[in-house]
Amino acid sequence: MLNRLYLDGNLLEVVPPDLPPTLQELKINENQLKEIDDNSFRDLSSLVILELEGNLLSEGNTDPLAFSPLIQLSYLRLGRNHFRTVPQGLPRSLLELHLENNLIEEISETVFNQTINLNLVSLRHNKLDESRIAPLAWINHRHLESIDLSHNELYLVPSYLPRSLVHLVLVGNNIERIPGYVFAHMDPGLEYLYLSYNKLDGEGIEPESFFGSYDSMVELCLDNNQLLSVPSGINAMTNLHFLRLNNNKIRSIPDESICDPNHNGDATLVALRLENNYIDPQKVSPTAFSCVRASSSVVLKPQKSDRSLRKTKN
Repeated sequence: MLNRLYLDGNLLEVVPPDLPPTLQELKINENQLKEIDDNSFRDLSSLVILELEGNLLSEGNTDPLAFSPLIQLSYLRLGRNHFRTVPQGLPRSLLELHLENNLIEEISETVFNQTINLNLVSLRHNKLDESRIAPLAWINHRHLESIDLSHNELYLVPSYLPRSLVHLVLVGNNIERIPGYVFAHMDPGLEYLYLSYNKLDGEGIEPESFFGSYDSMVELCLDNNQLLSVPSGINAMTNLHFLRLNNNKIRSIPDESICDPNHNGDATLVALRLENNYIDPQKVSPTAFSCVRASSSVVLKPQKSDRSLRKTKN
């Protein structure tokens, strides 16, 4: 009758043998697992949730056939291990894959071939750069809506992202550029884009960088970069609710930079963050925020002074 078995925080080096076939949830986090072989999950065809975080696992000691008995597995956590590549042989039934805090350097063309139902992949805190993500790795996935690539080694927003992508997290990389048309192939379109704590200075953002997301984008975070002005294309986002541009080097807010003066629809922006730039609030035209629902939703203070800018240059 046993459905759930939690073995976290022990000293297990292998998955215990002869586990009950009724198990739907198995957690062996924070142990010393050194191996997963082709019999480790034998007879566990009812397992839906498997967590193996904080162990000593890698592609070298994880058999590609290890997960094949898990025909109902939906949720797999393998964070805080020693994987350099995404493990092979992942179950076709998988919906969520968590591989945070590993050493993953590449995503091959075939690693997600079987997991056609994937909805979420988290790869934050790894060692990926955009050149090591194969063009056909996941572009044709029809259900993959959320990808977290924060705290990797990316220098630009990766191309060939899934067509179905809705939610993309790229916080804390070294991103300097958003290539033109990088979101153009997405359907129905990207809704949430988090690019906080990168190295965007405006030169790497083209007029076509956000093409394909103008009607879909709901939340855009560009805070804590090195932007000198509001990037072009933002005023064309007709469904934008939340915009973060705080902690940049923006000096002015032209009338048409955030809100399209020719747009006749309802105001859509619910929250706009612009603090910690170099903006003089007295010089911002009231019409610059015509698409914001309430003036109290605009955060303009505090601002940095030119004196602090000169200090950073020195």
